[in-house]
Amino acid sequence: MKKRRRKKFKTFFVLFMLFCALAMFQDYFQQDGSPQSIKSDPFANVKKYSPLIHDELAKYNLESHTNVLVALMQQESRGQGGDPMQASESAGWARNTITDPKKSIQVGVRHFRSVLTYGNQKKVDFHAIIQSYNMGIGYIDYIAKHGGKHSEQLAKEFSLQQVKKKPNLYTCGGNKDNFRYPYCYGDFTYSTKVTKNIQLLADTVPVTGTEKTTSESF
Repeated sequence: MKKRRRKKFKTFFVLFMLFCALAMFQDYFQQDGSPQSIKSDPFANVKKYSPLIHDELAKYNLESHTNVLVALMQQESRGQGGDPMQASESAGWARNTITDPKKSIQVGVRHFRSVLTYGNQKKVDFHAIIQSYNMGIGYIDYIAKHGGKHSEQLAKEFSLQQVKKKPNLYTCGGNKDNFRYPYCYGDFTYSTKVTKNIQLLADTVPVTGTEKTTSESF
């Protein structure tokens, strides 16, 4: 009887150790894009688009801004959906009209190039340029008239100005508990969030195709 119990215990122990070993093996060899990988690197989804972003930026000699566009995509969609750059509206179309990520990147890069070029002409800071990706090129004009440097307070003022023009459109979905309310045009914290994404990106594995981080621009 005792020998049977010992035999059963040994069998159970061996099976238990095999199970633990398999679990450790699977955890170690998790591939990029898997739930475990995404949990350890929140930028895993957007990084898979970095070669496309880099190559599209390179058409305009702007490839040094790859990290910025990756950080923008992280804020816009976390790399999900058919329009990960949320670029449809910047092209004058309805939200999510674009359903092809490659097209989204093409349009998003063109929009970024537009606000970057105009922002440099108006001599506003890079934070204002990032904010204008979200609020439109009119934000650059507003900042240029108010010292040239972005702040969340100025973004709030510009947002409220736009809300007053179309109060029935920019309502935060009627949710007064929304952190943006009553500044329901765009997100006045957008530049702050993207800047944080850029800094976090610098602490993770380098983005494919990026020659250097553009956090120096801030």
